[in-house]
Amino acid sequence: SNIILSDEITLFPGFSERLAKEIMKLTSQPMHVNVVAPPERKYSTWIGGSVLSSLSQFSQMWVTAQEYDENGPTIIHRKGF
Repeated sequence: SNIILSDEITLFPGFSERLAKEIMKLTSQPMHVNVVAPPERKYSTWIGGSVLSSLSQFSQMWVTAQEYDENGPTIIHRKGF
């Protein structure tokens, strides 16, 4: 029942209100939909990526150019998930 908006596209006037109305139309029973539109959402994706990359556990998921060259795209699925 919670939706958090992020990215610049969500800055259109009335976007969060319309999204809440459209989601409520799709539900089979009445429910409260809480759309959170933080003012810094234009940068939320970058902020989240910055926080994620600073975690020590994230360094285990890094893929070097050499690993990618040796294994191809499948290395992303093996190390990332």
